[in-house]
Amino acid sequence: MKNDKKVFILIEAVLAAIVLAMAIFLLSEKSEGDMDKVSVIVQNSGDNQWAAFIYGLKMAAADQKVELLVVNTETMLTVEEQKGLIESEIENGADAVIVQPVPGPDTQEMLKRVRNRIPVMQAGYAAAKERDASVLPTTEPDHYAMGRALAEELLNDYNGNLDGKTIGILMESGDSEASKKRKQGFKDSIKDAGAKIRWTAGRTYEEDGDASLEDQPEADLVVALDDNSLTTAGECSAANNLHGAIVYGIGNSTEAAYYLDAGYVECLVVPDEFNVGYQSLTEIAESLGNRLRRSRDITVSYTVIRSDTLFSKENQEILFTMSQ
Repeated sequence: MKNDKKVFILIEAVLAAIVLAMAIFLLSEKSEGDMDKVSVIVQNSGDNQWAAFIYGLKMAAADQKVELLVVNTETMLTVEEQKGLIESEIENGADAVIVQPVPGPDTQEMLKRVRNRIPVMQAGYAAAKERDASVLPTTEPDHYAMGRALAEELLNDYNGNLDGKTIGILMESGDSEASKKRKQGFKDSIKDAGAKIRWTAGRTYEEDGDASLEDQPEADLVVALDDNSLTTAGECSAANNLHGAIVYGIGNSTEAAYYLDAGYVECLVVPDEFNVGYQSLTEIAESLGNRLRRSRDITVSYTVIRSDTLFSKENQEILFTMSQ
């Protein structure tokens, strides 16, 4: 009798444990209405340069079971406009935000205040920051290394000798840390090669219009440090408006790939924007799953592509993510 009672108690305990485990499992499974919501705010979100980035976000959102919203932005934002969009997303239920920060001295303080309410991840080419000035996590390529890689490709084409060559540098935003690091990496690598930097054209996000490439003095080489600058240079080259200058640049859109394939761009350094998106969302989703966990900085890779390697097997995945 005692043995029967012990068996009965043991069975009850096992059943109770099974019921408890099932309850925990069911509670941990999020329904669609209970999904964490992550909003993404980047400059001019409809631009083709974001195709791979947004594709990476979508893939990670599916894997992490997170509701994703890429905020529609048609123009370059100011700090106040970006702050307003973030506030609006929080009011609409965003549990975290991924942001391409607007370059400027006030942005980091604004984002730190946001981070006191919800998790924040910085992403995009303008996201680079001075490490001592901020503790906000960032997903980005190594901008300085990309600038060096671009310079090394140029130097290889000229056997390391650029004596008498003039260079023009074009960049979309002259006041972002990313642009500064790319430019510095390039300049450090060519400083002993004999070339002369004839001009640098860039603009801040607060300015209207683009830096006019056609109005710059003639140069033997044009170096474009971001996708918009690269496509601008490629378009000018195609229209014979660069006075025969050879274009090298950093880009990640289908337009950039087209200008490379058509011969209007000599060399392309492509940051892995798919992984900027995928890793940004994955990291912030894990932080939402564990509120005591702080998101970390993530550095993604880049690839050097020439026209003869554009359609190689190794680069097919890059082209695929660009076209999504």
